[in-house]
Amino acid sequence: MHSRVPMVTVLALMALMPLFSGAVDIRQLRQLTAKHNVTCVLVFGDSSVDPGNNNRLPTTVKGNFPPYGKDFFDRRPTGRFSNGRLATDFIAEAIGYTKIIPAFLDPNLKPTDLLHGVSFASAASGYDDLTANLSQVLPVSKQLEYLKHYKLHLSRLVGVKKAQNIVNNAIFLLSMGTNDFLQNYYLEPNRPKQFNVEQYQNFLASRMFEDIKEMNRLGATRVVVVGVPPLGCMPLVRTLAGQNTCVESYNQVAWSLNAKIKEKLAILKKTIGIKDAYVDCYGVIQNAINTPKKFGLVETSKGCCGSGTIEYGDTCKGMTTCADPSKYAFWDAVHPTEKMYRILADEAIASLDGALIG
Repeated sequence: MHSRVPMVTVLALMALMPLFSGAVDIRQLRQLTAKHNVTCVLVFGDSSVDPGNNNRLPTTVKGNFPPYGKDFFDRRPTGRFSNGRLATDFIAEAIGYTKIIPAFLDPNLKPTDLLHGVSFASAASGYDDLTANLSQVLPVSKQLEYLKHYKLHLSRLVGVKKAQNIVNNAIFLLSMGTNDFLQNYYLEPNRPKQFNVEQYQNFLASRMFEDIKEMNRLGATRVVVVGVPPLGCMPLVRTLAGQNTCVESYNQVAWSLNAKIKEKLAILKKTIGIKDAYVDCYGVIQNAINTPKKFGLVETSKGCCGSGTIEYGDTCKGMTTCADPSKYAFWDAVHPTEKMYRILADEAIASLDGALIG
C-alpha cells in the first residue's frame, strides 16, 4: 500500500489532549525528555510517517493535492496521506520542539530544522527494499543513506561532536510493513515464489533487525518500532473482499508479523543494548474499531474521501469529503484521519515513557 497504511505510525505523544483517560501531562513529559537529553525525532518508514518526501521523487505515489491536508495548517496539502498531521508531528509538538516533523527532501527545509528532527520516510516503502522499488520510492537502505547526509549537514551546522550527540540522543522511529504485503507479496509474483507467508514474515523481521543494527552503528541508542495495523480492517481490503467486517485472514498475517518483530526487538535489546519500545498499532486501531464511542468516533468502516471504500492517493484527488473527519477512523480507504493518529499517539505514550527515556 502506498503505505497505505493505516498505520500507522504512531507513537507518540498527544499534544492536543486530554482526549481520553490517560491524558498526557505535557509539562511532565518535557521535563522527562529534557532530563534524559532527548534531542529530536528521526523518522523512517512509509506513508504513515512520510510528510512529503515523495513529492520530490519520480513516483505516482503522492498526496500533495486536495483534499489531502484539508485540516492541516492553512488547509495546505503537504504530501501527508491524511487530512492533517501525523502521529510523529504530535510527538515533536508534545516534546516541545516543533509542531511538525518536516521531510528531509523538502526544498524549503532550513538548517535549523535539522536540530528538531526530520523524516526520511517514503510512502509505499517497506522493510523489503523490493517493495519500495516497485513504486520508485525510497527503500530503507536509501533512507539510511539520507541519514548519513543528515549527519553531515548537522556537523556543518553545529560541529561534529555536537552533531553526534544529537543523533545519539534522538528517538529513531520506524513505521512500515503494510506495503510489504498489500503492495508486494499479495500483488507481485516474485516474493511468493521465494517465500511462503511465514517465511516472508521472518524475512521482513530480519530486515528490520539489520536496519536497526545499522542505525545503531550510525549512532542510534533509542528506537521505537510501530507495529503493523490490522490490515483486514482497512476499508479497501474490506471492499475488495466483499465484506462489511474486518478480513480475519489479513489481520492474522499482521498479528503474526508483529509477534516476530517483537521477538527481534528483544534480541536487539540483549545483544547491542539498544533501548527500544514497541507501539501496538494493531491493538489500538482494533480497539477503536470495536469500541468507537470510547474514542469519539462514529464511522470506522469507510474513509472520509469519496465513497470511502476504494479511494486513496490519485483516486482521492479532488473528491468531496465527509463533513466531519474527526468522527472517522480513516481519511481515505487506507490511511487514518488526523483524529486516529491522535488516538494512536495518545494511547502509545507509555511506549515512550519508561522503556525509552525512563
